Amino acid sequence: MHGGDLVAARQMFPDAPEPFIDLSTGINPHPYPLPPLPADIFARLPDRAAVRRLAAVAAQYYGAPTADRVVPAPGAQILLPKVAMLVAPGRAAILGPTYAEHLRAARLVGHDAVEVSEIAQLRGADLAIVVNPNNPDGRIVSKATLLGIADDLRRRGGILVVDESFADVAPEGVSLSGDTADNIVVLRSFGKFFGLAGLRLGFALAAPDIANRLDASLGPWAVAGPAILIGQQALADRPWQSRTRENLAATAGRLDSLLAGSGLEILGGTSLFRLTRCANAGELFMHLGRAGVLLRRFLEDASWLRWGLPRSEAEWQRLSAALTAFRFAS
Repeated sequence: MHGGDLVAARQMFPDAPEPFIDLSTGINPHPYPLPPLPADIFARLPDRAAVRRLAAVAAQYYGAPTADRVVPAPGAQILLPKVAMLVAPGRAAILGPTYAEHLRAARLVGHDAVEVSEIAQLRGADLAIVVNPNNPDGRIVSKATLLGIADDLRRRGGILVVDESFADVAPEGVSLSGDTADNIVVLRSFGKFFGLAGLRLGFALAAPDIANRLDASLGPWAVAGPAILIGQQALADRPWQSRTRENLAATAGRLDSLLAGSGLEILGGTSLFRLTRCANAGELFMHLGRAGVLLRRFLEDASWLRWGLPRSEAEWQRLSAALTAFRFAS
């Protein structure tokens, strides 16, 4: 199951104590504080001027050269098949292991899509996709390497898509948001860093002609009025962003100490999640589930588990107690 599916978790663990501690996502557990919303924002369609203002603020936040390179959308997820349709059906290569929806979306629109394990294997594709930082291991591909891939693809009429859903917490200089040449599309998620996944807001950053095509494919009124207003305020709130990055880094460090102290091998991650490996990961997943703690497990490797961040001291204590009660394989 995908992360965050508490309905499925309750079916799997019907006797687990409530409330569930959902560590199965990479979403900030301390969301941006919602501003007061005018009542009429729910009674009228959002206007194009408001969307343009949101695009302008997003361009500043993400480092895009101009607002006409920014396409607001109702979540980054809805953009996956749309960017896959920017090139005619051909060979799509996704650098994996990674978020499985890219493979599904590429196949959905007719590509012969495969996951590849080496960056060099992207060079012969018509559509190349890289999640950067990667989900679930936090792998980062350098900007120079990605630009080199884009140059190779351009000569063949190919497109590079870089999913930067977790780039808000990446080291400085990782993002390609300021380098959207004519065959590069960058996807950004609003909900993960700002902790408002249910708002459904995301962005594509691309050269103006590609941005126009994506915007047209979404149609009018794609982004809801409340999302426009909240997104505009949050993206401009630099003090909150700075404090949150510091707090997330500190919280991820605390999680590292707990996991390593329990004997888990930490493979990587970002300050929004950690990936671990252990010999009896399946047993640990079930043990924690019965204790009301939900993790993300993977078909690709049964020894992997991904851990999000607890939201309160009570959750930290429940997690620590559940780990202490588990017998790890030696």
